[in-house]
Amino acid sequence: MFFEVGGGRALQILLTGPEDGRVLVLHLGTPVGPVDMPTLTGAAAQRGLRTVICGRPGYAGSTRRPGRSVADVTGDVTAVLDHLGADRFVTLGWSGGGPHALACAALLPDRCAAAATLAGVAPFDADGLDWLGGMGQENVEEFGAAVAGPEALEAYLDGAAAELAAVTGDQVADALGGLASPVDAAALTGAFAESVAAGFRSAVSSGTAGWRDDDLAFVRPWGFDLSAITVPVSVWQGGEDRMVPPAHGAWLAAHVPGARAHLDPAEGHISLVNAAGRILDDLLAAAGWTA
Repeated sequence: MFFEVGGGRALQILLTGPEDGRVLVLHLGTPVGPVDMPTLTGAAAQRGLRTVICGRPGYAGSTRRPGRSVADVTGDVTAVLDHLGADRFVTLGWSGGGPHALACAALLPDRCAAAATLAGVAPFDADGLDWLGGMGQENVEEFGAAVAGPEALEAYLDGAAAELAAVTGDQVADALGGLASPVDAAALTGAFAESVAAGFRSAVSSGTAGWRDDDLAFVRPWGFDLSAITVPVSVWQGGEDRMVPPAHGAWLAAHVPGARAHLDPAEGHISLVNAAGRILDDLLAAAGWTA
């Protein structure tokens, strides 16, 4: 469905789970369009949660918002929640969705009961963090292009998008190349792989604008102060992650006040999603909500 957020912009949003359930705002990764991820949304529905997935500006049918920051997501989330009549919510951000979940925690403390990041990226200017260290070569090249500027990044992403535009579940592990560690490649099977592939196809279905604007937002100031977060935050990170290396999770756990750290050396960027039940149980407990 589409939702008008003002200023002539529309967001493509997806709602799953019980209509009368408490709300989980799920921020998907980069590049992932607004598609159902049953491994996550199914676990949420089992816990009585209604999942709201908002396509970020520029993805699929969502109107682009040039120059957006990570913090800008909170205005869109607020508009959607107001429309749904939802006062309080919890939020989970996977990969590139992680910073957006943290933005909700930092800037919507009266409404966000708790937040969690799942293999979420740290700020580009994080003190003491080698941001690119341990990333697969594909990400090193991508974010090198992002630092070089919009034109260089657009040229890089146009080539990468061509491979993702028609990717299938059977092909998705190979398409990720050096970004998929062995544990992640092993996790990309069956219906889960199909949903990941669908997310990639959706992300580039209308071009690379959303992907490009995500990357540019990540390497610029995010627009909020992590140290000012007062709501409960959990940080989940795998040690076999080549997309967002484990040092990012460790840095976030050390710099977000009171963060609950779940750093699993045996998991990767994608395989960690199979812990969705534990992740959501921990999120609900942090919020003081019963499952």
